[in-house]
Amino acid sequence: MAYKPMEQPRGGPILLCYITARKQFPGDEAEQRRRLLTKVAECAAAGVDYIQLREKDLPVRALEQLAGQAVAAIPPGSKTRLLVNSRIDVALACGAHGVHLPADNLAASEARAIWMRASRVVPVIGVSTHSAAEVLSAEAHGADFVLFGPVFEKSGTLNPAGLEQLKAACQRPPIAGSPMPMLALGGITLGNAQQCLQAGAAGIAAIRLFQENNVAECVQRLRGISVAGAR
Repeated sequence: MAYKPMEQPRGGPILLCYITARKQFPGDEAEQRRRLLTKVAECAAAGVDYIQLREKDLPVRALEQLAGQAVAAIPPGSKTRLLVNSRIDVALACGAHGVHLPADNLAASEARAIWMRASRVVPVIGVSTHSAAEVLSAEAHGADFVLFGPVFEKSGTLNPAGLEQLKAACQRPPIAGSPMPMLALGGITLGNAQQCLQAGAAGIAAIRLFQENNVAECVQRLRGISVAGAR
């Protein structure tokens, strides 16, 4: 049984994903964690759809503690879904809504099978992709959505072909029914987000865009771009 992702009508509200990176906050470790949890709560209040807890340097016990605190920072009834990067065991232990898988990790179908053997709660499974072939593979294995990138830049380096690669991947024929949502990733700003949507992306994923700005204002402007594009 697959999680049914939020369907977005063409030209309607877009899907948004905040990817955490606590080390990019100022301060010591305790302050960075505090700021991260504050940002998680801010994203949930603003209606961000997905939060990917991507703190790959943390040992398992510390990651589980942080993930539990992040889950607690999302109020009951919120539509925001917290996904733990890679670690199905941590996601299950802390009560997260699912996992986000790197492209070279388990297939989404394997991750779902592992999860469902341990829980009755249907997980959200996201996958990182960097090519049309990886998108097709993730879709064939039942991923709920994918992140595709880098579109504009990776680690500060420009990717001139990224937008065309995104467009080509978005134009793939769906395997069955509605196409799996693709969120653009990599150097996304309020200034270039519309290009991603025009290329066919169902949404935007970012670190800096959300960490360095007021999330409510970002969400309002991003979803305003989508609505304006429908007119």
